[in-house]
Amino acid sequence: MKWQRKANDALVRLTGFRINRVGKNGSSADVRAPVAEEPFGPPADPKIDRLLVAPVFVLSPVRSGSTLLRAMLNAHSMLHAPHEPHVRRLKVEFGTSLAERAMKALGHDRADLEHLLWDRVLHRELVRSGKTFFVDKTPANAFAYRRVAACWPDARFVFLLRHPASIARSWYEAGAGRRTPEEAALDALRYMKAVQRARGALSGCTVRYEDLTADPEAEARRVCDFLDVPWEPAMLAYGEQAVLEKGLGDWKDKIRSGRVQPGRDLPGPEEIPNSLRPMCESWGYLPSVTETA
Repeated sequence: MKWQRKANDALVRLTGFRINRVGKNGSSADVRAPVAEEPFGPPADPKIDRLLVAPVFVLSPVRSGSTLLRAMLNAHSMLHAPHEPHVRRLKVEFGTSLAERAMKALGHDRADLEHLLWDRVLHRELVRSGKTFFVDKTPANAFAYRRVAACWPDARFVFLLRHPASIARSWYEAGAGRRTPEEAALDALRYMKAVQRARGALSGCTVRYEDLTADPEAEARRVCDFLDVPWEPAMLAYGEQAVLEKGLGDWKDKIRSGRVQPGRDLPGPEEIPNSLRPMCESWGYLPSVTETA
């Protein structure tokens, strides 16, 4: 029935879960089937439909140093990199079927309207900052990289990597007992796989956390070249501004006299969980099987 489908669709949007009819054998048809993503596409007229110009998205796993990179980028006079905005979680709903039909007559579906909303919210923050380009470093964006790229066809992407075992260890320590080490590794691996998929589909600039902390000036210069903005020494002297920002977390411990400090030593091969070894090989932190054969 139509009302049941509408109720189920609303449940999916609110919770991510869908009610499935139980089969004759007493089992659900496919209780673990992924929910199909609502269709989306690029703006019909980017010059009219988008206010942001060439926004920057840092795609990274959790606990990979993205807050450190964000603080450095935000210290640039042309780059506005606030704390994670999570705009893709903003949803548009049709209060009535009449409103839905009216928007359809104007050429808009729900995804189009959500894209307009996301763009307007970020553009407002950019204008308030007085800067030129918006930088979004929300880690969860990696799971929606296709939609981000569709929403902003001129977006630039920076991929931030870190040793997978270091990510897992930091994620476990940040969990305050909520996860076991293996659970933390598997949960962090979801983000790593999402970033890897995005790297395979999008062009961009790849930065490693270990390089960023070992030689922050060289890496910051390389990112500036990619973004076509001039290098500014202030990117390495952001200490007071960064410490005052909310959400900096344990990264303020990396700042001494406004400069980035080296990160932890890399885990040894024996410290890498088996679940993370393939990703370590893919990202070059372990020699691949073909290289050792």
